[in-house]
Amino acid sequence: MAFHHIPVLLSEVLEYLDPKPGDVYADGTLGGGGHSEAILKAMGGDGTLYGIDRDPAAIRAAMERLEAYPGFHAVHGNFHDVKTLLPGVRLSGGLLDLGVSSFQLDTPARGFSYHDEAPLDMRMDTTRGMTAAEYVNTVSEKEFCRVLREYGDEKWAARIAQILIEKREKKPLETTLDLVAVVDAAIPKAVRRKDEGHPARRTFQAVRIAVNDELRPLEQALSDWVDLLLPGGRLAVITFHSVEDRIVKLAFRKFQNPCTCPPKAPICTCGKKPRGRTVGGAIKAGEEELAENSRAHSATLRVFVKGENA
Repeated sequence: MAFHHIPVLLSEVLEYLDPKPGDVYADGTLGGGGHSEAILKAMGGDGTLYGIDRDPAAIRAAMERLEAYPGFHAVHGNFHDVKTLLPGVRLSGGLLDLGVSSFQLDTPARGFSYHDEAPLDMRMDTTRGMTAAEYVNTVSEKEFCRVLREYGDEKWAARIAQILIEKREKKPLETTLDLVAVVDAAIPKAVRRKDEGHPARRTFQAVRIAVNDELRPLEQALSDWVDLLLPGGRLAVITFHSVEDRIVKLAFRKFQNPCTCPPKAPICTCGKKPRGRTVGGAIKAGEEELAENSRAHSATLRVFVKGENA
């Protein structure tokens, strides 16, 4: 299967990043290379773009897709480690698309999909780390309940966690449909019938986030990306659910107003200076894109501009 990923909010990303010839950009979530290709085109072939991805399949596909651009450099790694991956690099702008790619969802063997039976993997980087099967067969009931609530907004978290423990004591979970069966056994059929989407989608989202450790390092990663921006440089971040969007929103707010002095203090004594400002608010897809790409419905773009003196 070809690595494909329809880039969401593409026109908005280009509008706010405003790539120009000679710029240096980094796409921390390269995926199918759609956003990266658009940025490279906007620079007129005269610029540099580092494409970072944890998924070796994404790296291979992007290198083939973008081989015509001499300024493109593929980097295998996690965008959380951007300072290690791009030592000494200063960026005109950066982009993070925190969603799962269509290729990962549509390749059953990757274990991201609740529609097809496949080994429970869900690792974005298939070369390292704990698989989803290893995770669900070792996580405690209390921790799994927390993960389902915090990462999946799952109302039936306690019941799903209880059923997971009961089922794995009889037989370890091995496939995606084993995990779907846990959800089906936990949520009453009448409730499942009323669910607008697949009842297991929230559980799969929560497990994926936990397996790939997507949220815990996110705030620090955002800070590191802002550090690498040149004055006036912009960081654009696309989120797909409320938990990660809240982290991005609060992080950008802290970067804009880091002062920890009491609100009524006459002068600032903490010494913490603003690092820049947010622009555009919570940017959503337009009606035309929503009609063409269902994935865009849950997408939110936020943009931070580094201050000239930061």
